[in-house]
Amino acid sequence: MKIVPVPVRQDNYAYLLIDEISKKAAAVDPFDVDKVVAAAENLGVQLVAGITTHHHFDHSGGNKVSRFPGVPIYGGSDKIPALTNLVKDQDEFTLGDIHVKCLATPCHTQDSICYHVTHAVNKGHPGGVFTGDTLFIAGCGRFFEGVGAEMDAALSYLGTLPSSTIVYNGHEYTDGNVAFAKTIEPENKALAKLDELVKNNKSTAGLTTIGEEKEWNVFMRLSNATVRKSAEVSPDASASAVMDALRERKNNFRG
Repeated sequence: MKIVPVPVRQDNYAYLLIDEISKKAAAVDPFDVDKVVAAAENLGVQLVAGITTHHHFDHSGGNKVSRFPGVPIYGGSDKIPALTNLVKDQDEFTLGDIHVKCLATPCHTQDSICYHVTHAVNKGHPGGVFTGDTLFIAGCGRFFEGVGAEMDAALSYLGTLPSSTIVYNGHEYTDGNVAFAKTIEPENKALAKLDELVKNNKSTAGLTTIGEEKEWNVFMRLSNATVRKSAEVSPDASASAVMDALRERKNNFRG
């Protein structure tokens, strides 16, 4: 199994999910079809499926391009253009020997689906998860169609994946997320590692894991005393209240 980020628009990522044995691939959130097709051709793989994390145009906008008639398009609601295969939480499908498990993570949108991928034959890849606009490196998406309790549930759900699972998120927001995290947990030593990663890599997609997110992502650290203090909530505040407070601070952050 091989996963290749394809930068599209200003800061979006599409991905190629490749079964290296069959040379077949799925395009994940292929907003810019020309770029995704060019990447597939360069790698010598055949595009046989589309996978959509949510209905927002910068993720689903390439689905209507009719260059692949008959190719299945997976997604979480009929708001997704050209959808052929509606999926829900815990649904599973395959791409060659790649196993794909659907994880419903409603909040950014109510149809947000994250996709956990593993290879049935080649165990050399630790597995990955396409998180769309739910989980970013050191951050999370805005609550356009949900509330803090839902985002807490979504990120906690992703946190149950194996720690070695590689994160393939929807946007390159890491630099700003690190800056914000430093204002919340300035003494968190894990942020120094992430800071170096940002400085040394223009693209951070696919370079971090779920286990690392638990160490540095403030939105996954709601019970941490420093995070709660920085969120300026009452001592007995619920996790969802902490999440709401952090998201509001991030929405107004200009660092």
